Amino acid sequence: MEMLKQSEIQDVRERKYSFLNVLNNLEKPFLFVGLILMILIINYQTFFRYGISTLLELIATPGFERFFGSWLDTEVLRDNIKGAVGWGVWTEELARYVFIWISYLAVSISILTRGGIRVDVLHNRLSLRWQSIVWIMIDCCTLVLVFLFSYMGLDYVKMQLAMPQVTPALQIGYYIPYLILPIGFGLMSVRTLQTLWQQSRKMTLSDVVLGMALSLLLFLPVLLSEDWNAPLLLFGYFTFFLVLGVPIAFSLGLAGLTTVLGAGTLPVDYLAQIAFSSIDSFPIMAIPFFIAAGVFMGAGGLSRRLLALGDELVGALPGGMALASIMTCIFFASISGSGPATVAAIGSITIPAMIARGYDKYFSATVVACAGAIGVIIPPSNPFVVYGVSAQVSIGKLFIAGIIPGLIMGVALMVVAYLISRKNGWYGEVRERSLKTFMNAAWQAKWALMVPVIVLGGIYGGIMTPTEAAAVAALYGLFVGICIHKELTLNKLWSSAQDAAGISSIIILLMAMATIFGNIMTIEQIPEFIADSILALTSNKIVILIMINIFLLWIGIFMEALAAIVILTPILLPLVIAVGVDPIHFGVMMVMNLAIGFITPPVGVNLFVASGIANVSIGGLARTIWVYLLVMIAVLMLVTYIPEISLFLL
Repeated sequence: MEMLKQSEIQDVRERKYSFLNVLNNLEKPFLFVGLILMILIINYQTFFRYGISTLLELIATPGFERFFGSWLDTEVLRDNIKGAVGWGVWTEELARYVFIWISYLAVSISILTRGGIRVDVLHNRLSLRWQSIVWIMIDCCTLVLVFLFSYMGLDYVKMQLAMPQVTPALQIGYYIPYLILPIGFGLMSVRTLQTLWQQSRKMTLSDVVLGMALSLLLFLPVLLSEDWNAPLLLFGYFTFFLVLGVPIAFSLGLAGLTTVLGAGTLPVDYLAQIAFSSIDSFPIMAIPFFIAAGVFMGAGGLSRRLLALGDELVGALPGGMALASIMTCIFFASISGSGPATVAAIGSITIPAMIARGYDKYFSATVVACAGAIGVIIPPSNPFVVYGVSAQVSIGKLFIAGIIPGLIMGVALMVVAYLISRKNGWYGEVRERSLKTFMNAAWQAKWALMVPVIVLGGIYGGIMTPTEAAAVAALYGLFVGICIHKELTLNKLWSSAQDAAGISSIIILLMAMATIFGNIMTIEQIPEFIADSILALTSNKIVILIMINIFLLWIGIFMEALAAIVILTPILLPLVIAVGVDPIHFGVMMVMNLAIGFITPPVGVNLFVASGIANVSIGGLARTIWVYLLVMIAVLMLVTYIPEISLFLL
């Protein structure tokens, strides 16, 4: 009888675990299907349009008329082909809506795993008790924001149902795509309640109540009065939420919400509409595609083959494995467009290999962390995409402008690694290296080497937009990993798609919330005020650029690069334009500054990734990083004051 009861209890536990497992992974099938669907749709659009334009050009040639004109009516054929253009008009609109849906669905997963980008410098210095109380405050503040957006989104959907409108291409009711607002933010509310409950179970009731009471106190000023100064509320609340440890995207949204409530800058209902319209953009879709391309190619074995090629080129020199790691990061950067992704993909192979060959483990981790920063300078680059959208400048020109500065920084890091390795006696692997072994390594890596050719050649050949090139690269990575190298198994594909959707969703939410923040700044004319104030102090271009560089380097210490770009571009761009700086050149400057932030404690994400792989402390890495930092800053100064370096290829 006792055994029967235990069996029943076990069955109940298993059913409960199974239910919780399904609940916690509810969004994941939609993310997988949505990402793959987006990739396929945009590839269809790209090849369909290119095929149509090629056929029309072919028909227009005299040779076609000469050979086929006797038995084909070329005018009718041309009209029929032009009529087929309508078969592709739905693709961009559908892909955009799928993109918005999976972006907001993926955010709820990051809430559950606490995967948002946040500044946790102060939080980590608190006692364990106060860390727990602050987590309650963070969850409560997040819950307020996402619940209100869900509620406002539902109101907007009701308005669409009451006054129906249809989308231009798909001819479906606008309420269908806008349903993501109540559904997506509703799921975020559920996930936030889950994390709040999980955190509360580890604490005393009095501490939970204290955390909730402190959260309420934060909102009391704007609930009691509507006559606050808007800039004071905007920057005051943003700074407070940032220091508290609220994820940066939610800090931006909460600062915007409290400013709207306390100063009446915008109608509150307008916020939900901004959350949709701000990311309903074709160029922004390049971000998940480039991230997916890098993740697929890393899982599909392309990074390992690139490393073998780099080892053939420089592996015999002192510090050969370190030099090969830097070269591989430069190659891989042209695939992933992401610094941390480059460190994860290359470092997981090279850091253990360097340690096994006798290199110092701190040196090994530092080299890869620094080389990974090049990933956001050499095209394609997600920060360039974000800057291009924020500054309304050509993403293609930004990609071109980043090539020479990225290569100079890569060579500078290789020189430093070479000198340190020679001083410490870390020599390259002694083995046969010949033209034959090099050609064999190049042949093995040929599929990876084709990616920059496809992406950059497609963009600058006028065949594809950056977003289309990114989608083609993602499909290419899928094809090579599954069909050629056969290392991208179904399990790897599933996890890779989840990773790509999760990483990109954090960036997309950041951009949506930053748009709200930016709109309020524009209404209050804050960028113009800051520009006028600085120009009143000095109009010297050299002084202003050095001030901006110091400011951006300081910001990079505490804030993630993409967050800094979306927040600071509207503020700094009017200032640099006023002193005659090209917006493309400034974009390269800004991204290089913030790339250095990837390796600067305490928020340097490349350091965290590399330290985890090498199993060393962040503090130890911070002590070995300075020589590399100084060299990278020297390259930054070179690019800042010699704009031809970045603009030469344009």
